[in-house]
Amino acid sequence: CQDYRGGALAGDLCEDLCVAGKLLFQRCLHYDRGKKVLQADWRGRPVVLKSKEEAFSSFPPLSLLEEEAGEGGQDIPEAELLLMVAGEVKSALGLELSNSSLGPWWPGRRGPRWRGQLASLWALLQQEEYVYFSLLQDLSPHVLPVLGSCGHFYAVEFLAAGSPHHRALFPLDRVPGAPGGGQARAISDIALSFLDMVNHFDSDFSHRLHLCDIKPENFAIRSDFTVVAIDVDMAFFEPKMREILEQNCTDDEDCNFFDCFSRCDLRVNKCGAQRVNNNLQVICDKIFRHWFSAPLKSSAVSFQLQLQLQEAVQECADPGVPSGNTRRDTPSVFWKLRRLLQATLRELQEAEK
Repeated sequence: CQDYRGGALAGDLCEDLCVAGKLLFQRCLHYDRGKKVLQADWRGRPVVLKSKEEAFSSFPPLSLLEEEAGEGGQDIPEAELLLMVAGEVKSALGLELSNSSLGPWWPGRRGPRWRGQLASLWALLQQEEYVYFSLLQDLSPHVLPVLGSCGHFYAVEFLAAGSPHHRALFPLDRVPGAPGGGQARAISDIALSFLDMVNHFDSDFSHRLHLCDIKPENFAIRSDFTVVAIDVDMAFFEPKMREILEQNCTDDEDCNFFDCFSRCDLRVNKCGAQRVNNNLQVICDKIFRHWFSAPLKSSAVSFQLQLQLQEAVQECADPGVPSGNTRRDTPSVFWKLRRLLQATLRELQEAEK
């Protein structure tokens, strides 16, 4: 707030935080190597404030601002600024975006707070997750929208994250209906939303989006059971994914980047640029197995259907085939899972009538 009053930083949340007292700190959710995640109350709405670094000064400043001694940086040519912003976005996403696509990261009209706006934008652009959320918020229901920012902190909606400590991985305490049927229905709905997210991330952008850190804590569910990725620090579009995977190696294990795997070509001791597993396999392994390895807690679903679901999840999570090729026909297992989950929901709905 001191920096805001001095004009060093700006943002559409600064006034509520520093002047009106309408953005109030509640508690610290996460603090690790400078990264801060705080829960706050914004005009009666719970939000999360995030930053990769605790202090604004920890982010390297925009060199153009340092060099430009004019009216708070007012003389910086727009073309030069566009170039700098596009370069920073490319560094975060691994994508070349056209100037017309840079709207979410434009600092607004030049006014008295222009220098602070520019410095704040620059600190935000150095945070890959902020860049992903800003880019995808209007394109995807499965990503948190950015609600506003102040300096290097940006605000997103507060949603209760999943956790391995929940019996169903996600908080389902308020699910309507009987404990058994209500929970089985909620899990089937959430599983279908995970499939929708996988399909969406695979097909609906100009490049496939790879999730390399899949665990319940990195997702949350809305009241309608839509799955939302709330932590995308380890999400990469295809071009950047290829760049990350293509490393030197002596065996396949050297080619594992968290949940994204590649293979070692021993002829040249180099990892392949192509990922050999995919988002669906990891979700089946780390999330669906938890739900569907044992019978669902509802006698309303026929034993045969539960068995088929169990087998489909197993096939999806571990798609190895005798030839040694680990890439079984993923689309077919995707549609099989979708069909079985829809059938499960139909049986649960029939039982309620």
